[in-house]
Amino acid sequence: MLQTIMIGTCVFVQGIFAGTLPNGFHRVRVGNKIYSGWPVGRSS
Repeated sequence: MLQTIMIGTCVFVQGIFAGTLPNGFHRVRVGNKIYSGWPVGRSS
């Protein structure tokens, strides 16, 4: 499942969902790298 996360104030990363950390951050995998950041909600 694709997930978008926000890193910092203006950098967004979209990749395959790789899990949730205890602090609420989500992890996504892009190729061989894993990024962590705040989950971005769905727009209506």
